[in-house]
Amino acid sequence: MLNKGLKDKESERIDNVLTTLLSFVFVPKFWNIEDTSVIDNHLTNLGLTTEVLITSSHNELLELVQRLKLDWSQQEQFADFLISLSKGNPFDLVKKAIAIYKYIQKESKIFSCEIATKIALAKANLKQ
Repeated sequence: MLNKGLKDKESERIDNVLTTLLSFVFVPKFWNIEDTSVIDNHLTNLGLTTEVLITSSHNELLELVQRLKLDWSQQEQFADFLISLSKGNPFDLVKKAIAIYKYIQKESKIFSCEIATKIALAKANLKQ
């Protein structure tokens, strides 16, 4: 029982961090330390930074997400965050989000029309 309570608290903490990250309307203008510090303050709650997001390969980021033990919903929220963060971003976060969405579709063994739509929209945005 104690482990279940700890897992629930950890899951709730992660949900709160992801909700906060998704609520940002601010997109860093110049991608310097001042612009990204607010986002980094919340990402550190997950053991991440914008620098890690930018410099990690698709596979490395997937491994990081798996190490965080995010459930499928939390992984989807994280990919949603990457999509929103990529607006106006000179770095390749959309492809990383697509990789996470595809991982969810494959590994959860449950097909989600919503995630398939998110993949299609993200791919369409890549071509623009």
